[in-house]
Amino acid sequence: MRVYGSIRTGLRAITLTVVALAALAGCGLEHAAPGTAVTITVTRDFGAATMGSAVISHPPGGTTALGMLQRRFQVRVGAGSSVRAVGGVAAGATGRWALYINGVASRARARVHPGDRLWWDLQDSGVRPLAAVGSFPEPFVHGIGGRRYPSTLECAGDVAAACRHLAAVLTRAGVPISSQAPGTGSGQDSITLVVGTWHEIRAELVATLLESGPRTSGVFARFEGGSLQLLGGHGQVVSTLGPGAGLIAAVAANSAPPTWLVVGATERGVAAAAKAFSASRLRDHFALAVSGDHALPVPQ
Repeated sequence: MRVYGSIRTGLRAITLTVVALAALAGCGLEHAAPGTAVTITVTRDFGAATMGSAVISHPPGGTTALGMLQRRFQVRVGAGSSVRAVGGVAAGATGRWALYINGVASRARARVHPGDRLWWDLQDSGVRPLAAVGSFPEPFVHGIGGRRYPSTLECAGDVAAACRHLAAVLTRAGVPISSQAPGTGSGQDSITLVVGTWHEIRAELVATLLESGPRTSGVFARFEGGSLQLLGGHGQVVSTLGPGAGLIAAVAANSAPPTWLVVGATERGVAAAAKAFSASRLRDHFALAVSGDHALPVPQ
C-alpha cells in the first residue's frame, strides 16, 4: 500500500480497510490465461492507497462493470447504479467512486470484455479525470469498449532516443505502433502517444488542455517557466520540479480515445519520463512525474 499526503493521518483506518477488503476480494487470486482475465483494482484518493484487488479468470459474457465488482466485493448501490460504498467504505458527502476501464472513465453499467482492467477509485475532489495511465499496457492492448484502436507515436525534435525506447516498450507489450509527425493525427480513430519537450508540443491541442488546468485536462500538473508544478487533488500547487523533470499523463476529451503524453521541460526530462514508462512504474497512478530516478504520483 502506498501512503502519502493526507493519507498518512488515517493510516490505521486505511490499514483496517485494506484487511477487510482483502478478505472480501479473496486473498488467493485466480491464475488466469493471459489476455482473457478481467482484473479489478480498488483504490482511494487517486490511487494513493490500494484497498483490494481481484482477478476473474473466466468472465461471463455480457456482464457489466458493476456486476463484476459485485462478484468479488460487498457493494452498496445508489440511484442510477452509482456505487456508494465498496467493502463498507462509503463515498461520503463530497466523494464518489469513479470507474476506469482500461484507463478510461466509464459508467458502472458499461459492458466488460475479456482482458479489461477495471479500476474503482474513491475520490474526494471536484475534478474527475477522464483518463489515467495506471492501467498500462491498457488501453493500447485491449482498447476501449471492446474495440482495439491503432496506436500512433508522435515524436518531436531531439527526442529520438526516448521515442525508440517507447516504441520498444509498446512492441514488447504486443502493440503495433506507427509513427507520424506531431500534430498530424486526428485523435478520433487512434490512441496517440505524443513525445517531446513542453516547448515543442505546446501548440498541440492536448497541450492546450494540459495548460488549462486539471478541470479541463484532468491532469494535476502543469509546466511553468521551465519547471513542472505538481498539484494536489483540489488544484493547489504542492511542489515544483526543476528543468530535468518529465511527466507521463493521459488526456481525454469527449468520446475520442485518450492521448498520452511523455513530455519534459527539457530533453533530459523527456528521457527520464520515457525511462519510467513501464507497467510497474505506472501502476495505479493517474499520472506520473519523474525527476532523475525519482518518480512521484500525480496528483500529490
